Amino acid sequence: MTRWFLLLWVAWVSGLTTGPVSGAALADLDIDAAPHLYRQRPPRDRFTRFKTELEAGRVALERGNEKAFLISLLQVLEVPVSSQMLVFSTTSLHLSLISPRQPRALYFSEDLYVGYVAGGRIEIVSLDPELGGIFYIFDIPKDERPPRVERSERCMNCHVGDDTGRVPGLVVKSVIPGPGGGSLTGYRLEQTGHGIPLNQRFGGWYVTGWPGFTNHQGNVTGRLSAEGLRTFPVEPGKSFDWARYPVATSDALAQLLHEHQAGFVNRVVAASYRARSLLHASGDGGPGQPAVAELEEQARVITGYMLFAEEVPLPAGGVAGDAAFRAAFARNRRATAGGVSLKDFDLRTRLFQFRCSYMIYSAVFEGLPTELKQRVYEHLRRALAVEKPEAAYAYLPAAEKQAIRGILKATLKDLPEGW
Repeated sequence: MTRWFLLLWVAWVSGLTTGPVSGAALADLDIDAAPHLYRQRPPRDRFTRFKTELEAGRVALERGNEKAFLISLLQVLEVPVSSQMLVFSTTSLHLSLISPRQPRALYFSEDLYVGYVAGGRIEIVSLDPELGGIFYIFDIPKDERPPRVERSERCMNCHVGDDTGRVPGLVVKSVIPGPGGGSLTGYRLEQTGHGIPLNQRFGGWYVTGWPGFTNHQGNVTGRLSAEGLRTFPVEPGKSFDWARYPVATSDALAQLLHEHQAGFVNRVVAASYRARSLLHASGDGGPGQPAVAELEEQARVITGYMLFAEEVPLPAGGVAGDAAFRAAFARNRRATAGGVSLKDFDLRTRLFQFRCSYMIYSAVFEGLPTELKQRVYEHLRRALAVEKPEAAYAYLPAAEKQAIRGILKATLKDLPEGW
């Protein structure tokens, strides 16, 4: 088997993570080379802008203890504390501090991801419109001096790897940890998104708010023996004190949305880097037919993911979701004059009432190269057509398609004329 064919095969079997693979995508992508210049270009993400104020001491944060500092930081960053997810597998920089007795907490919004474990440093992933993930880490201050924020290179060992399509993205691991948190086996390797079967998710995570659904890998540890791997239940809050965390949840709905966002970010950021590489290589003459075909394929993949084409159904009974998290999630909903939005939940058989991702408003989608974004809009237009329906989107009823079109036309400013 030649090296080229082996690379193609590996990329194909992991295609759910980042979409289609072309010859250009198989080459080692240098994120620091033109036209990307990842480390050379000044980032435009939200935390980078906030960092200047933070380091200058112009941001008032609580200093009484780690928990108080964390809560105040999340508040000024507008990241809901109710998005809290607790992970006890040792799958981060702070592996020596993490265990089922001391899980690491993660919090997120559409463009910011915050990590914390007691005794450790604050970790930040902030999404730049064009560069993708920008990674920061800093100590919780022990005195009145402002934090000193470090742009983290170590985070990139995992966040710019096979799990993200070799671009700066998001990593969601699902493993069976041993009693100390170390991984014994893993699931859905190099894959992210709402198409991952639920029975392969949540390994190494505490999951609350979904007592009727147990067919997943969360809330268990394992042991290896001569008979193989045996798993044992661990109850959230049994081996650690909820009072050490801002809220007493590791909500299932938050984890479902986090998975959806990670799949969206990784696909869109990878497509953005690929498109820039293709357009840069094309020069002033414009993209040739192979490049156009690749851009079309990337647009097709983004459109399919955005319209939840491969979403796995929720189990019977659906999921309720923590009330505080649902309220926080809805705060920035973009609604039509009729009051409907892409953030309106279904939660009986699927996540949303209108199956088009709210991440279409996100920084990473905003930063897509124009040549690719316009193709996504055209694919969306055809996918949502009622008069000439496309077979790939037959799962969307005509009324839902019309509702989605109405929401997008009312809430997006850069749709092509006549869309």
